[in-house]
Amino acid sequence: MTHNFTLEYWLDNGWYVGKLKEVPGVFSQGETLVELEENIAEAYTLMVEDDAKHPESKFKEIMLEVA
Repeated sequence: MTHNFTLEYWLDNGWYVGKLKEVPGVFSQGETLVELEENIAEAYTLMVEDDAKHPESKFKEIMLEVA
């Protein structure tokens, strides 16, 4: 199955660092942009596999007041 995501990336001390905009918590890095793309795909796959192992996880939307 193919999913389209937006890879937001930047350079940090010579490394490409990035995150998936649509999937909070999926970050990775690579020495090249190609390596970053491969690594972030692997990070996403690992996250999906881990979520499938823990179906008891629950989510709740809350409101926070920030000063």
